[in-house]
Amino acid sequence: MAWKNQQHFIEALEKAGELLRIKTYVNPELEIAEITDRISKSGNGGKALLFENTGYDFPVLMNAYGSEKRMCMALGVNHLDDITKEIEGLFHLLSSPKESIVDKLKLLPKLSQFASWMPKVKKGRGECQAVVMENPDITKLPVIKCWPKDGGPFVTLPVIHTKDPNTSSRNVGMYRMQVFGPALTGMHWHKHKVSAKHFAEYKKLNRKMPVAVALGGDPAYAYSATAPLPENVDEYMLAGFLRKKKVELVKCITQSEIEVPADADFVIEGYVDPGDELIWEGPFGDHTGYYSLPDWYPKFHITAITHKRSAVYPATIVGIPPQEDAWLGKATERIFLAPIKMTMVPEITDMDMPVEGVFHNLVITQIKKDYAGQGQKVMNAMWGAGQMMFNKILVLTSPSPSKGGALDSPKISDYEELARDIFKNLNPATDIYFSTGPMDVLDHSCSKLGFGGKMCIDGTYKFEEEKEDGYEQSAVNCKWGESLLTERFKEIKSVNVSLLKKDIPCLVISVEKNRPGHIKELHEQLCSLPEIAGIKIILYVEHTVDANDLPVALWRFCNNLDPKRDNYLAKRPANNQQPTVNGYTSCMGLDGTRKTKELDGFQRDWPNIIVADDATINSVDEKWEKLEIGAFIPSPSLKFKNQIYGTEAVVE
Repeated sequence: MAWKNQQHFIEALEKAGELLRIKTYVNPELEIAEITDRISKSGNGGKALLFENTGYDFPVLMNAYGSEKRMCMALGVNHLDDITKEIEGLFHLLSSPKESIVDKLKLLPKLSQFASWMPKVKKGRGECQAVVMENPDITKLPVIKCWPKDGGPFVTLPVIHTKDPNTSSRNVGMYRMQVFGPALTGMHWHKHKVSAKHFAEYKKLNRKMPVAVALGGDPAYAYSATAPLPENVDEYMLAGFLRKKKVELVKCITQSEIEVPADADFVIEGYVDPGDELIWEGPFGDHTGYYSLPDWYPKFHITAITHKRSAVYPATIVGIPPQEDAWLGKATERIFLAPIKMTMVPEITDMDMPVEGVFHNLVITQIKKDYAGQGQKVMNAMWGAGQMMFNKILVLTSPSPSKGGALDSPKISDYEELARDIFKNLNPATDIYFSTGPMDVLDHSCSKLGFGGKMCIDGTYKFEEEKEDGYEQSAVNCKWGESLLTERFKEIKSVNVSLLKKDIPCLVISVEKNRPGHIKELHEQLCSLPEIAGIKIILYVEHTVDANDLPVALWRFCNNLDPKRDNYLAKRPANNQQPTVNGYTSCMGLDGTRKTKELDGFQRDWPNIIVADDATINSVDEKWEKLEIGAFIPSPSLKFKNQIYGTEAVVE
């Protein structure tokens, strides 16, 4: 369904019991983010929050997309999979043979629907231009500062509009904007982004690049701006499809080449000048749960700010998962599953991006497997598919063709049963593949910015051609506790043996490294122990991480691993026999610890995890009762205070 505007959506959230209004004064600098972090981690995403007293003329809406229910409400569906099914239906209808005139006539209603989703530019002004700020000043908006080591306040939900100067094709993206002054922000677009490509074209022409930023309006706009669409697909066509109504656009006042949604709450117009020097922007807390490191980005000069009457400023925070952005990612996972499997990888039956993997760090894909090598075929196809090129760890699973295919396959969201099935099919020596390629520039584990290692764990059913002679499955000994290792190896601080008891041959070990090559040496020593026989993978994490807190350990592990650089395979004779051509078992060690120059030869800065400062935590603690939003919730940051390196929260 189409929301009339953001206010319409807010009213629906409140009616559904999904919104809390906060009338007590809350400071947009750090306090709003701290309260939102507590609420978003309070279970099932907590509630959306409307901060009505910010010291500015505008309230601030937070956590609006922060649960499955609210994400579904934003997109007008009961379940996210409803969108997947609708897209699949369209693909089948359009791609099926049309042999008769009747078959062709059946297409007409759908073609009419396509036309109804296309955006339309209307004449005159929109409600987003009801008020024109006489002297544009972004500091008059309640732009929030989220984390103590952020470079400054950032616009966190900007829907940014640019056009290719040669083709006039529109791109709508979402890139953070650090506020540097009343009429100046940064424009944080990465080299892989379409807007950055548009900017490169303006550079060639030596022309200023018009840009417009919309905030608010129908929530489908913000989602569509984050969606991984092909370059030639208008994001407002996707928004029209989701809301079942075309998006009405109006021309900007000072940047007339650009159109923006008529129902937006705010529009910030301006330009990026290719003749400008770049500006040093950041750091800021990012969706990885770590600070992104500062870098040079273009300047955005503001020429106009307009807004609707009774405008509400929408914002979000990102940080240690789970956060609101996890549900934007979940929507993308479900919506784009159908196009991926229908157009590129038809054998895919399901896909899941666990929260701990922060989007593309960890992707689980289930396929229908019919022949040997099909897992590698899917791996290569997925790493070549749009933003899936940033994927770091790809896990493949499939049902056994001999047992009826998908009927015997565990649900992809049943991680425990899925893990058992994957490990049962896995030979660590032959079924884990490593590659290199483009990575998200926010991935701090890569030795080079934006370029690093990838790994595919092929846990699919194996045909005879894929099995290596001599490999033997050893029984797992699960009758020992973590003290066996912590007492023998003083550098080991905790061991998660819980997975062994669930018939999952995997250990998570937290280690305090103290010398070069330490993890490799330790892995070889561990794999020589009889108790480790049968274990296929050991994940090593930092000594400050509790290995028994599995969600946190996996989050830290996925962020800190460069798979190609940080893997150590141990092959050992089966049944304690002498090594021969036949008869071996294997265990893969993966080093998800922090990397340093001294111990690992790592030359880049290593960022710190994101936590609130003591002053903000204490301030929110003191005013919690006045907020009237329920029982007291302690700061999630308290759990991670001991995991910060040094006193600075960016680099040591």
